[in-house]
Order: sequence, then C-alpha cells, then structure tokens
Amino acid sequence: MGVLWWPVFVVGVLVLESALIADGGLTSSFVRKVEKTIDMPLDSDVFTTPPGYNAPQQVHITQGDHVGKAMIVSWVTMDEPGSNTVYYWRQNSKRKMKAEGMLTKYSFFNYTSGFIHHCNITHLKHDTKYNYMVGTGHTTRTFWFTTPPEVGPDVPYTFGLIGDLGQSYDSNITLSHYEMNPVKGQTVLFVGDISYADNYPNHDNRRWDSWGRFAERSTAYQPWIWTVGNHEIDFAPEIGEDEPFKPYSHRYHVPYKSSGSTAPFWYSIKRASAHIIVLASYSAYGKYTPQYKWLEQELPKVNRTETPWLIVLMHSPWYNSYNYHYMEGETMRVMYEPWFVKYKVDVVFAGHVHAYERSERVSNIAYNIVNGICKPVTDQSAPVYITIGDGGNLEGLATNMTEPQPEYSAFREASFGHATFDIKNRTHAFYGWHRNQDGSAVTGDTMWFYNRYWHPEDESTSV
Repeated sequence: MGVLWWPVFVVGVLVLESALIADGGLTSSFVRKVEKTIDMPLDSDVFTTPPGYNAPQQVHITQGDHVGKAMIVSWVTMDEPGSNTVYYWRQNSKRKMKAEGMLTKYSFFNYTSGFIHHCNITHLKHDTKYNYMVGTGHTTRTFWFTTPPEVGPDVPYTFGLIGDLGQSYDSNITLSHYEMNPVKGQTVLFVGDISYADNYPNHDNRRWDSWGRFAERSTAYQPWIWTVGNHEIDFAPEIGEDEPFKPYSHRYHVPYKSSGSTAPFWYSIKRASAHIIVLASYSAYGKYTPQYKWLEQELPKVNRTETPWLIVLMHSPWYNSYNYHYMEGETMRVMYEPWFVKYKVDVVFAGHVHAYERSERVSNIAYNIVNGICKPVTDQSAPVYITIGDGGNLEGLATNMTEPQPEYSAFREASFGHATFDIKNRTHAFYGWHRNQDGSAVTGDTMWFYNRYWHPEDESTSV
C-alpha cells in the first residue's frame, strides 16, 4: 500500500497546483471565511476620548519637509481652542524646545468640527528620538517619534503599507497585526480611503473623529504618508456640500509646497534611501493640468545616486484583475506610464480594490492608433504594481476575480492584511504581505526587489 499511495499523493498535489496556476501567476488557494464586515460601534474602547478637560485627541504626525528634518504634528481639542504650542525634546535631553502651530475648523452639513491644530516642527536632527507634548494650559499628553536617517543611497529603512483601512472590526485586526509585525515599519505609506465617513447618512463626520482616535496608537508615534482616495472627496451637493476634500484638507496636512506642488493631493518626499511620489487619482491629471506639469518636472529631479528607490503611491490601481473598479485607473495609466518606464520606477502601491494583488514588471506603452499593440508585455524597466487596498473597511472584500488570471498578475488573494517594504541597501529590498488570519511573523506573499537603477535584474516570481 505504501508503494502505491506515494505516487497517487504526488499526482494529487500536481493537479492542485495546476488548478491554481493560470495564464498569469498564482491565485491563492487561501479561502477566507465570508462574514459581514461592519464598523465598530462608537462606544468601542478603541474610540475612547482621552480623559481630562480639553485633552488633545486624534494625534497624528507626518513628514514636514522634503528631506525628513521636520514633522507636522496634528491634533484636535473639543472643548475650546487651547494652545497651538508643541513642546519637544530629544530623548536624553532636559532642554525643551517649542514650536507654534495654527488652528482651523470646519462645518459639514449639521456637523461642526473640534478645533484642529497643525504644527510643523522644523530643524530636527536626523536619526533621533524626540518626545513631544501637546495640550499646554489644560490636559497635556506626551508622545514620541524618531526622525529618519539622513538621506543616502545605502540607508536601510522599513516602510509599512496600509490602504482602505476604515474602522471596522477587521480594520482593528489589520492595525494590530501591523503593530505586532516583527519586521517593524518605521513609517506607514497609506494609499488612501481613511475613515469611510461618507458611507454614513449625510457623511457623518463624527466618523472622522472616531477614526482619528482609533488610529492614534500608531499615527501619533510614526509618520503616516497620506494619499487621498475616493472616500476623501466628500462631495455632496445634495446636502449643500460642494467643496471636494473639505474634511480631509482640514484634518490632514502634508508638506506639498516643499516639493513645488501647488496642491496637497500630489507631492513628494525623500526618506532615507527612497524618493516617494504621491499622486492624486481624483484630481485632474490630463495634459497641462497642474498635477501633470508637476510630475513632468518632478521625475527628472529624482537623483538615484542619492535616493536609489523610487516609489509611487496612488489610490486607483492601473493593473487590476478583479471585477471591482476594473479599468478605473486606465486613463491615468495612459498619461503617465511611459514616464514610469523611462525613469525606472521600482514599485507602485495603490488601493481602492479591497483585496491584494502583485504584478510582474510589465508595461503597456507600445500602442498607437494604427499598430493595435495593446497588451501588457514584460518590461524590466517597468515597476511592480501592488494593490494593497485590503485594510478591512466596512465595504468588505473584493472576491470576484477576472478569469483566466492575466499574465501580468503574479499573485492575488481576497484577504485583509498589510505589507512591509524593507530596504536593505541601494540594490535590494525585501517585500512581504501579511494576511490578517496568520501569525504576525507569517508572510502570505514575498518578493526580493532588485533596484531598477542599480541592479535591474529580472526578479519575476510567476511559475
């Protein structure tokens, strides 16, 4: 029996493997239990308001300049404006410094925000841990952050990747899973769709406040680099709200002017050995628009001998083999993809589709009106496209995939999770995607990235 059983077992495994491998790469065999994804109620402990009169809440930080020597600190006070001052000091120093910020607030239909503070702390030292305190005059709260190393070609640095997070029970699992990951992210690259307040009647802006309190356990201690998604548009003329991005623009400030941008929805930063470009899928991007002209000028400025890794963030993916939001990124791809190939972008992270997918290095730029060449082809100068819109929001998973799996798709799976991009030096970076159902150290998909400028070898992973 033992002699006969072994070949049967092997054949069974081979049949299973062949069922998973399509025209393209691998469609994961992992089947997540289908269950309703719902938001946590407003009285959940993760939304608890900090104690004390006028206590600062919804604290979050992001990079405040182009090179990582500044930090924008933002928070909200509910009872009264309070102080705009941030006190900060190096971890082992008793000398406190202070910076003065600014105050804003807004109304949206029948909602009026708290007092929203933004303070840019400048002239920080690289690779240094700082404590900072907000709430002077009433209830103070103290947090900390660490500045990045000085920009340089072989500086190791680890980014976390999260998208389409929301504030459901699954969102809480995603954020906890990220926090427990032994590969410690030092900065989150967030690819859009934050609170999903617009899914509630009249875009219930209390859900912006609850999300800020929910995410504070991460956003107050490490910078999140923000990308706007469709759920940040908040355009609702039927209730008299015709200013796009109003809640987002008041709550989340970014250093767009330091990269020559004219709007906070597209901008760039340098961090360690990476040059990160943030694009806006829902702002005008056609020829001669401000975003187009900015990107046209920005890409030639990237110095790969200084920042070897060129990373692009956007919300709507260009390469997507799910039947959700299919082809929505196509017009932007047609506009900008030739530039991505010309300047050898290493990786593009997007969200929008509530699932996970990683592409091979492909481009689709040969087409003109007469040649009919309109199929993605292998291109070692092209980026890898990764959809990481699997944060866990109340809209649930995208489970319906196109069949057969296209050749450009290396791996796809309908599960919630997060990822890390761990830069080792100018030539290599290790990428790992983590589904929520696994242990914190387990990876559901991995890839060694070879830098397109310094080490442009083929690192395809499809069978």
